[in-house]
Amino acid sequence: MTQARSNLIDSGSTPYYHCVSRCVRRAYLCGEDHLTGNSFEHRRQWVVDRLRTLTSVFAIEVCAYAVMSNHFHLVLHININESDKWNRDEILRRWTTLFTGPLLIQRHLSNAKLSCSELSRIDEYVAEYRSRLKSISWFMRCLNEHLAREANREDGCKGRFWEGRFKSQALLDEAALLTCMAYVDLNPIRAKLASTPEQSDYTSIQKRIEKTTEATDSRQPFMLKPFQNQEQDPNKTLPYILNDYLELVDWSGRAVRKDKKGSIAESSPPILARLEIDGDEWLKTMSRNNRFYRAVGRLKAMKAYAISTGQRWLQGLYCCGQLFQTG
Repeated sequence: MTQARSNLIDSGSTPYYHCVSRCVRRAYLCGEDHLTGNSFEHRRQWVVDRLRTLTSVFAIEVCAYAVMSNHFHLVLHININESDKWNRDEILRRWTTLFTGPLLIQRHLSNAKLSCSELSRIDEYVAEYRSRLKSISWFMRCLNEHLAREANREDGCKGRFWEGRFKSQALLDEAALLTCMAYVDLNPIRAKLASTPEQSDYTSIQKRIEKTTEATDSRQPFMLKPFQNQEQDPNKTLPYILNDYLELVDWSGRAVRKDKKGSIAESSPPILARLEIDGDEWLKTMSRNNRFYRAVGRLKAMKAYAISTGQRWLQGLYCCGQLFQTG
């Protein structure tokens, strides 16, 4: 049964979410339509450009992304601490980057003199906008509506472009986050669109690799949440070392092949051992993510999430127990 988005996305349970949007029927987000010969490859850059714009406005960070032919994957982080630091003018400046806003907001930003009642109304707007700027639902709305309008304008048509509202998975712990990020970054390889991560166009893994090979600037791309070794403050980073993650993705990509299905390298990446993730179960998850539905995490975290969302059972409980060996 479909549940309200407010029940599925709760920053109190976890700030990390895997989101997927898929085009309706045979609509093309990107790729090439072999029936008509039309190419939509240029639309991949639309997604990346829009993500860059939205991450500069919202308190939402992108951990991983992959733009495919008729869908895209995102792993997002809600940065509540950052949004709580923004003052009134900062909130209004960010919101009006995307939307015009009421006349009262425009007058305030132009330094017009306002009455006490008008300032009180301004504060009500600020409270509402602050909530929206840390909302994944609003982030995805601003992303998908923009892409749909651009695609329909280019196609010279009207109507629905996406098959429905975006799908979301709660990533309840570090192991679930790691699993999902690697799954997203390996999408082009599984689809046989690329042979290596560095050749996987329009993915976060490619952007991270490009930055690591630049001798003049070792920082991570602006729109991507950095790893531990890219930022001094651990509260602002992903809970992994970048090199460990790149090795893990490369190892997983080599293992997830028809002629090597189920085989594991002689020495698994240290990060797998540290997080106590079973290698065989990891490979199964890298092949298909539909083993889980609304949430992914260790068994204890899954059970707690089910209780917090008023559910008796969650799809994927058994698989989580197999994949994440403890907890």
